[in-house]
Amino acid sequence: MSSKSFQFPSRRNFLTGTAALLATPALSQVTDPDAEPAYDPLRPPPEPEPPVRRNISAFRAKNWQPYFDNLKNGAILVDIDSRALHYWSADETTYKLFPSSVPLSDDLTRRGRTQVVRKVEGPSWAPTPNMRKRNPEWPSYVPPGPDNPLGSHALYLSWKYYRIHGTHDTRKIGRKSSNGCIGLYNEHIAQLFGMAKIGTQVLLI
Repeated sequence: MSSKSFQFPSRRNFLTGTAALLATPALSQVTDPDAEPAYDPLRPPPEPEPPVRRNISAFRAKNWQPYFDNLKNGAILVDIDSRALHYWSADETTYKLFPSSVPLSDDLTRRGRTQVVRKVEGPSWAPTPNMRKRNPEWPSYVPPGPDNPLGSHALYLSWKYYRIHGTHDTRKIGRKSSNGCIGLYNEHIAQLFGMAKIGTQVLLI
């Protein structure tokens, strides 16, 4: 095995997965226009988007040197345009590349440098004050479990309310679908959770 191993889907598998994701019918479709929505309001289907052609070519390995001075405590790079998260271990023996979800809009998007300050397996979730204003029907607290928007694991960042976390709603990955956080498949956040440390550098570009 190479000392610098990384895992990401082949072009064929990535294209197949993308086609399947785009073909998934929105759960919000109902036959009766007066009926209640058929989805959980905490996990609504992502808004329709035109195909993002650049994702196919932009979802590729990167070198850490243009983005970090060193790899102390490891480093995470989130590329919002290509909707991908990159991780390098401090000793450079591990590199991982994961597809991610990104914020819904520019006003919800934050870029810059931060770090991991807390790690939680089985996180609970509470909407931010701004989320409650936009969605007053949302509950004030959701315990850990299959209905939790943070999925199975969460890395809390030094920016208040910002996290890298899992999701039980796999339709969101590869899309603009969050209120500011970065989402990964649960199996991927579990891997990242095991590698990242308190103090791991994080850069969102």
